[in-house]
Amino acid sequence: MAGPIPPHQQAGAEGEPYPEQPFGPPGGIPPVPYPGVYPGALPPPVAYPPAPRKRRTALWLGLLTVLVVAAVVAAVLTIRTGESTTAAGGFTEAAAKSSISNYLTALSKGDTETIARNNLCGMYDGVKDRKSDLALAKLASDAFRRQFAGAEVTSIDSIVPWSNYQAQVLFTMKVASSGSRGNRGEEQGVAQLLRQGNQLLVCSYLLRTAAQF
Repeated sequence: MAGPIPPHQQAGAEGEPYPEQPFGPPGGIPPVPYPGVYPGALPPPVAYPPAPRKRRTALWLGLLTVLVVAAVVAAVLTIRTGESTTAAGGFTEAAAKSSISNYLTALSKGDTETIARNNLCGMYDGVKDRKSDLALAKLASDAFRRQFAGAEVTSIDSIVPWSNYQAQVLFTMKVASSGSRGNRGEEQGVAQLLRQGNQLLVCSYLLRTAAQF
C-alpha cells in the first residue's frame, strides 16, 4: 500500500523545485502592493519662494513703459484728428486759393503759356510741340474774358483729396461782368489740382453754371 502523499512542490523549467525562501510567500514571488496606496505618509506641500524683488521691479517697469507708449500714440492721434480742415491730404486752403487765383488771372490776361502749363497737368516741360496746347489755352482765355472782366477767389469751400498729390477743390469767386455796367457777383467753380514739386497746377477748371474753360 502506498505511503503518504508528499506535499505539492512547484517545479521550475527543468522540473526542479523552486528553492524555499526564508521570508515571504512560497515560490519566491514578491508581494505586490495594493494599487493607489502611497507607501507611507504623504510628503508636506512644497512652499515656493516668492518672486525676487528685482524681477517684480522689472515687470512693473515694463508695464509702465507700455502705458507711456500707448499714451503718446493716443495723444498724437488726437492731435492729428483735431487738426483744422484747412489742410486736407496736404492741400491747404491758402495754397489752393493761390494756385486757382493765378490760373484765373492768366485766363483774364491771356497768358497762354501759364494756362497751357496748368492744363497739361505736369507734362508741359516734356511736350515737344506745344502749338495745339497754346491754341487751346488762347481759346479758353478768350471765352473767359467774354464772360468776365475779372475774377477774385474769395473762399475755398471744400477740398476733397484723392491722394497726397491730387485734390478736387470747390471754391467761390467774385467776378466782374464784362458788360458796360461791370456788375459784380459770386460764382462757384471746381478745380482739379495736382501737386508737382513745390507748386500746385490747375489741371482743369469748371464753372458751376455749366460753362467750362
